[in-house]
Amino acid sequence: MEISVTVNGRSYQHNVPPRLLLVHYLREYLNLTGAHVGCDTSQCGACVVHVNGQSVKSCTLLAVQANGSEVTTIEGLAKGDTYTPMQQGFWEKHGLQCGFCTPGMIMSASALLQRNANPSETEIRHALEGNLCRCTGYENIVRAVQYAAGQINGSGSNGHAMHEQAKPETPETPAELEHPQRDEGAPEHPETVEEWQSENAGVSDDAPAGEGRS
Repeated sequence: MEISVTVNGRSYQHNVPPRLLLVHYLREYLNLTGAHVGCDTSQCGACVVHVNGQSVKSCTLLAVQANGSEVTTIEGLAKGDTYTPMQQGFWEKHGLQCGFCTPGMIMSASALLQRNANPSETEIRHALEGNLCRCTGYENIVRAVQYAAGQINGSGSNGHAMHEQAKPETPETPAELEHPQRDEGAPEHPETVEEWQSENAGVSDDAPAGEGRS
């Protein structure tokens, strides 16, 4: 079937199978892989996109049902190198861990702020009930949405300044991360199991240094 959709401001026309899901159309025809397929049962919310301004789980909608619609995916939120307050909030408040649920979370939360620019914590949690985070990062996700709401309403603090303040005074170098500093006196090479067993044979863990078991 022929469909015509506008995705992230660009128009597309394709001949698609009647039973093709919107999420597969976005991923396989348009190479927009930000909408993730996490469950195929409409439970996880990792595939949420906006269709005509409404948040929709794109695994529950056929591509042909989106014919003539305007679709926005996670790839279409940022304007060039400028992130939206919601995307910045997830960065500043560490609202992502593995990142698999993040696109759907951001899309659902963005739709919430379009309806209600100053939601309460209860309203945020209710709006995200259809999005599952397997890393259990919900607390920071809620903080990220609150941060975004504060930025939109002009009551938030400067995110970039916060990020600068969070940097360590003496950051580790890549070499230090790969080879942590040793304690003074630590052997350059670890002992083998056999060496350790021979040196500590008959020594109790509770006995003073140099004394064996009685």
